[in-house]
Amino acid sequence: MQGPLNIPDVWLRGPIDGIDPLLQPVAHALVQAQEDLERATAGFPDEALWIRPNGAASVGFHVKHLIGATDRLLTYARGEQLTEAQRAWLASESNDGEPPERIGALVERFRRVVAGGLAQLRATPPAFLTTPRTIGRAELPTTVIGCLFHAAEHAARHAGQLITTIKIVRS
Repeated sequence: MQGPLNIPDVWLRGPIDGIDPLLQPVAHALVQAQEDLERATAGFPDEALWIRPNGAASVGFHVKHLIGATDRLLTYARGEQLTEAQRAWLASESNDGEPPERIGALVERFRRVVAGGLAQLRATPPAFLTTPRTIGRAELPTTVIGCLFHAAEHAARHAGQLITTIKIVRS
């Protein structure tokens, strides 16, 4: 598959520098979600962020959830617990904030999450991928690779939902 100007999707452009081959799919998915988000939201009006077409989740929710969920999963992969700021963000994902968030600031925030994620992937030794981790207050069991893989597929899923929602709202 190719993006605009016949640029191949991220996974077809080769490895991302400094990231172990086992973690390339995670890196590719995160960068692809970032690029998809940037393309889809270009020129999208801030006043349309919270429109819920036919009761579906809004563009604003998808962007905020993409940011927050990716950040939380990367935190769990490091073996850390969520901060109060992360919990507050989670609680805010379904609303527009005070003052209301702007799409440009949200896109920039996701860029920072992806940049941090790539740095984390570069620092993750393959020998640690099966290290046990837990998710949430219920301490549900997973592994480092489980957290990282889910961050990648979850980002891809919400980027796709975001693109579809934007098309509906723009129509």
